[in-house]
Amino acid sequence: MTDRVLRIGTRDSILATWQAEHVSGLLRRLGHPTELIFIKTEGDLVLDTPLPMLGGKGVFTKALDDALLENRIDLAVHSFKDIPTRLPGGLTVAAVTEREDHRDVLVLRNGLNLNEDDDLPDGSVIATSSHRRGAQWLGRYPGHTLTDIRGNVHTRLKKLDAGSWTGAIFAAAGLKRVGLADRISRVLDWMLPAPAQGALAIMTRSGDDHLDAILQHIHHRETELCTGAERQFLNVLEGGCSAPIGALATIREGRIFLKTSVLSIDGSMKADTEQDLPLDEAESIGRVAADHVLASDEGKRVIGSLRGPV
Repeated sequence: MTDRVLRIGTRDSILATWQAEHVSGLLRRLGHPTELIFIKTEGDLVLDTPLPMLGGKGVFTKALDDALLENRIDLAVHSFKDIPTRLPGGLTVAAVTEREDHRDVLVLRNGLNLNEDDDLPDGSVIATSSHRRGAQWLGRYPGHTLTDIRGNVHTRLKKLDAGSWTGAIFAAAGLKRVGLADRISRVLDWMLPAPAQGALAIMTRSGDDHLDAILQHIHHRETELCTGAERQFLNVLEGGCSAPIGALATIREGRIFLKTSVLSIDGSMKADTEQDLPLDEAESIGRVAADHVLASDEGKRVIGSLRGPV
């Protein structure tokens, strides 16, 4: 129990607010009073520009980073997939909550009823602002067309239902968290998620040992190991929001398993890898997988198409 009111910084979208309130509830149940502080980020304010052109993942986190560094908040709650792998100086990820559903899903336009994958005909238009999702989709459905879509979950659903697109790709976790799981048309089990998708990260100022000790009570070690492996893979390849990189780590029977994929923007080339190591070597598996990609002919071709020869 403490009298210190923990100031939780968050974006003000419905999903971000749910995430912050979830963490707030966990802390209050431990006896810690909290207060939500709402902060607009560049990603919230600029909605007419594709995400890759805005400069990557930091567009959703920098304003909250600044608030932490200026001591206007004590902790910030983020979708872990939105946090750059290279953290700003003076900040640390103090806790990771247990992962929700990591998968991507397809939401069909309201009123459009299709039952099987092969019912998606050539010429279908699929909305996504993610190069990772788009590349994997085109690799599977080369006869489809992609269109960009921005905004929070509810805004994107309204755009989808008001237009003529076939469907849009969402994160299952986001839809479930805001009570919209009924909009899921198909779970895309074949699509590798973004590194750390489905997990929440809590960022604090480095050196706030008292707060870090509090946050350890809501920290989930298995999620930390899995998301850490995925983000290490992303970091070694120097991928960001615009890079078509998917990764998923799982733990079973004392081992950690990591599946990864790096794709060209159009999905025509890809370099996949699967690695597994004993759990006590989990902190190195992301680098092992990345080194495998960088050394392979497929990896060199794909990465060359993204940033020039390795």
